[in-house]
Amino acid sequence: MEYRRLGTTDLSVSAICLGSMTWGQQNTVSEAHAQLDYALARGVNFIDTAEIYSIPPRRETQGSTERIIGSWLAARKNRDRVIIATKVAGRGDANWLREGGAGTVLDAKNIQYAIEGSLKRLQTDYVDLYQLHWPDRSLPLWGAGGTTYRRPSKRAEVPIEETLEALAGLVKAGMVRHIGLSNETPWGVARFLRAAELGRGPRVVSIQNAYNLINRTFEMGLAEFAERDAVGLLAYSPLAQGYLTGKYQGGARPPGARTTLFERAQRYEKPGVEAAIDAYLALARDIGVDPAQLAIAYVTSRPFVTSNIIGATTMAQLKTDLDSVEVKITPEIERRIDQIHQLHSNPAP
Repeated sequence: MEYRRLGTTDLSVSAICLGSMTWGQQNTVSEAHAQLDYALARGVNFIDTAEIYSIPPRRETQGSTERIIGSWLAARKNRDRVIIATKVAGRGDANWLREGGAGTVLDAKNIQYAIEGSLKRLQTDYVDLYQLHWPDRSLPLWGAGGTTYRRPSKRAEVPIEETLEALAGLVKAGMVRHIGLSNETPWGVARFLRAAELGRGPRVVSIQNAYNLINRTFEMGLAEFAERDAVGLLAYSPLAQGYLTGKYQGGARPPGARTTLFERAQRYEKPGVEAAIDAYLALARDIGVDPAQLAIAYVTSRPFVTSNIIGATTMAQLKTDLDSVEVKITPEIERRIDQIHQLHSNPAP
């Protein structure tokens, strides 16, 4: 396993991060513990979760993933061996996340309430990386807006500077070591960095956005921040919610698969997606590489990626995904990937 520096911090995180959003709905406690044990044995030291997990978000299962991780940390007594990242929900109407049924916003009161809940569920007194799950301001999220700019709505929003000051309080209190962003834009990253330069709070050290073979939009405007400002990508959905394995091609719906269960993959049901995936599946066959391992290895190989967040519902899937570290993206493979990308550019942004 390769290890990479997390931003400007002194933390070295594994190039593969273990995602956890299925734990508590698709995976039991014992299954999640087995995944954690196996990943740790394979050199993974980085675990990502969120207060809203498991997914899809529901009142009945909210916080279940953090509780599962917390029970594992307590049972294994290995908090010092792992780097824990979690997230606070951005502005939204999930009225089960806050006291009194209020919606979520990124102000000091809400952030304090969220981190206290996360720490209790995780059974730890600090998290290594605390991320804003999505911005407080109005944006098209999770592929809903494509790549077309839309004028933001005029709804209320908490200023970035105010949010950063609230996060600074958590760092000062020792509840959080470092902060990061998620589902953010170049404008947002720049504003957070500027606010830190002006003394309003700590620098962000990472950004967690979607990045995969059929969505390389991070390369346009955000990747440069990794090189120039040490804000590297924590890439989520490297398999495009499983679509890049080929299991959903031709409208297939395998029993127990996420899209079969939840029908939440509209991002990957757009025109042009299936043709692009067909091309990557053909490439994988031609070079004799498992398509999942090819897709994951490509993401891990990018110079702006700090860590690649994988998720699995079975141990077989987890082993396949972790074995991707043995796949090398040679200049020839990269050339062929870029040829496909030129013909099928970002059909699922």
